[in-house]
Amino acid sequence: MTRRKALLLCSAALTSSTAESAAASGGRVRLLRTPEAGLQPQAAVDDQGISHLVYYTGDPHQGNLFYARSADGGATFSPAIRVNSQPGSAIAAGTIRGAQLAIGEAGRVHVAWNGSAQAEPKGPLNPDSGKPGAPMLYSRLNDAGNAFESQRNAMHHSYGLDGGGSIAADRAGNVYVAWHGIGESDAKGTGKKGEARRQVLIAKSQDAGRSFSAEEKAWSQATGACGCCGMKIFAGAQGNVSALYRSATESVHRDIYLLTSTDQGRNFRGGLLHKWDINACPMSSMDIAESGKTLAGAWETGGQVYWARLDCEGHRASQPLAAPGDGKDRKHPRLAVNQNGEVLLVWTEGTGWQKGGSLAWQMYDPSGQATASRGQHPGIPAWSFAAVLARRENGFSILY
Repeated sequence: MTRRKALLLCSAALTSSTAESAAASGGRVRLLRTPEAGLQPQAAVDDQGISHLVYYTGDPHQGNLFYARSADGGATFSPAIRVNSQPGSAIAAGTIRGAQLAIGEAGRVHVAWNGSAQAEPKGPLNPDSGKPGAPMLYSRLNDAGNAFESQRNAMHHSYGLDGGGSIAADRAGNVYVAWHGIGESDAKGTGKKGEARRQVLIAKSQDAGRSFSAEEKAWSQATGACGCCGMKIFAGAQGNVSALYRSATESVHRDIYLLTSTDQGRNFRGGLLHKWDINACPMSSMDIAESGKTLAGAWETGGQVYWARLDCEGHRASQPLAAPGDGKDRKHPRLAVNQNGEVLLVWTEGTGWQKGGSLAWQMYDPSGQATASRGQHPGIPAWSFAAVLARRENGFSILY
């Protein structure tokens, strides 16, 4: 079967259990399988209501990324376009190192991902190992919108890429590629060791991704960063930039921090959002979403998933809300906000290393109260999670 035929079949059909789950939520929530049974879907909706999707296929250690768009809330998708210009240069193993996408100026799609061991160009030399490290790769959709440009490495003066990076873009042509690693200035002479040397780094473009500045520290406070954890950066409609990451202070304080910038990424301030003391690397991820005046962030702490409303400048505006029920092995929270200010929080349950699980969701009204719209569904493959989209008619689509 050709890729095009497989894409059309996978994106047009619903399983019977999916239809039942959608009906149980009154049609507000639709469950849709990712095209080609792809892994690690990441989705975003542009100003025209078009849904954009990136997903992973192939060997978990050296696979490929594909992009498709949908005009009907994810029910059907366009033929897929490969994102990575070098075959096998993406990675899914670990579930937090995959692609993220952002929609920027004039609706251009930008994608960033951790490179696989085979990826080119290589990352900078890691003095700890004496070998080049993994690169933080970037590509964008070309002017014609029919292919992605050759992949580039955003890392030039840092090393030690491990947990997943992130990307954000705004309507003014600013693009931000973010990751956590070890800067050249922190490599020697600081007395810091291990994860305490890590920090959030950002490479910025002011010309819609044509060129990027060298990466810089987002924040000067020495919190460290959880080596195997992901992060999330997001540019709001007004150009403010927010980022979530997990610290590694003293290797035990693995707290969620929120970074915010109101001057297009020139300066960030940070603050503690949620504490978690654990002497381990939890391989966790975060998410941020916006609609209208509602900005919200989500994360995992202690096997439970949480979300909070943020104000327009990225400060926390509500206490963290835990997903209902006993939190155990809940990971990879994702959320979307519709035009009414309703929030749908989606997460995985029971997933682990080389282990699949199920997805679950809970809808919240504009005041933050949990509604009766909730559910659970099996079928999350190993190395994967779900993505969520807000549809034009204020329903939601979950892709898995």
